[in-house]
Amino acid sequence: MAFRPRAFRWPLVTLFAALTGCGSDSPTAAKPFTGPSLSVIGHGQTTVRYTAELWTRGNVAYTTTWGQRSGTAVGNAVYIWNIGGNTPVMMDSLIVENATTLGDIQVSDDGKLLVVATERANGSIVIYDLTDPLKPSRLTRYQTPNTTNGVHTAEVARVDGTLYAFLSIDPPDAHLVIVDLSNAENPREVMVRNMGNPFVHDVFVRDGLLFTALWDDGVTIWDIGGGAKGGTIANPVQIGNVRTAAWSPSAGGSEAHNVWWFHDAAGGANAKRFAFVGEEAPGSGGSQLNSSNGDIHVLDLSDMSAPREVAFYHVDGAGTHNFSVDEERGILYAAYYNAGVRAIDVRGDLSTCPADQKVVDGRCDLRKMGRELAAGISNGQTFVWGVHFDGSFVYASDMLSGIWKLTAASRP
Repeated sequence: MAFRPRAFRWPLVTLFAALTGCGSDSPTAAKPFTGPSLSVIGHGQTTVRYTAELWTRGNVAYTTTWGQRSGTAVGNAVYIWNIGGNTPVMMDSLIVENATTLGDIQVSDDGKLLVVATERANGSIVIYDLTDPLKPSRLTRYQTPNTTNGVHTAEVARVDGTLYAFLSIDPPDAHLVIVDLSNAENPREVMVRNMGNPFVHDVFVRDGLLFTALWDDGVTIWDIGGGAKGGTIANPVQIGNVRTAAWSPSAGGSEAHNVWWFHDAAGGANAKRFAFVGEEAPGSGGSQLNSSNGDIHVLDLSDMSAPREVAFYHVDGAGTHNFSVDEERGILYAAYYNAGVRAIDVRGDLSTCPADQKVVDGRCDLRKMGRELAAGISNGQTFVWGVHFDGSFVYASDMLSGIWKLTAASRP
């Protein structure tokens, strides 16, 4: 779920240096959105470090930090926010030693654990006890030779009742590591596998299936206990693969960045049919920090052995980065870097549309289908990394200025 330019444009800090060297932290504005707004309720501000990912549970939010800002402040802090009121208020922070960037952060489904990914060298996950959500207590830092290159993303999910962390490891020798968190003070490695071209970036886990975003290799679906192919956590078995279309005919590979398999609470024939893939393509001059590119790609999973792309969503002059889905109401919220947060109606059949709503390869254009519902903080003065819908409100992590609390979108 973290920021990574295509083809290992390292170190990332140099990209921010190029941006700030122009005398401004403001990204290039995307094409303005003229529809309804996700109204701002409050803005919790911090500018000491660049803000990265976020997670919320109850009245508490956690944000990580990234890279280096103003030449001194490195991304080694987790900020803890009280979000019970209109304006998020920073209450405390956690400093992770020997880390320069913290990417993913997630609370376990039972609310007991907080898991934080660290990169690059000294890569690890740090696990905290959340008996007091405002005062997380560190249990352990899990680090092995298989994580030391850097944990770029870390997904926490259950398979057959057991809690696991799925760690996407930075190159060289990029690979996926699966760690059993049953004993959170003593995590246990259960699988290591090289995959992806040139890396595995992120995963999504549900119903015994593992979706891996493999950049130019697209998205691969694995059985890890769902019964389809006899796979297990220790030995995933491939079900199907698809390479999503590039955002531009002149672009490189599919650059599959993140995945969400949608379970529509409304039920019906389309209840579990579609998955959404975020594409993180290079921006102007190869840097997403001047502008960004990349679409949301819609996969039809009617046949998981042969998934196919049937639709997409595109914002001119901007690219997507991470999703949060309101499955009760069928709304996808996408962080869109310099285009703020976009809310998209994903309920119903996304694979069928009139000819004037299709592109030449036959995919439906969600924008032309009228699927855009609203946009928030899209004035070109923010750079949104992550988004989290908590059941009532939408929270967005702005790399430049902290955390925003927004109203949710309304359905037509």
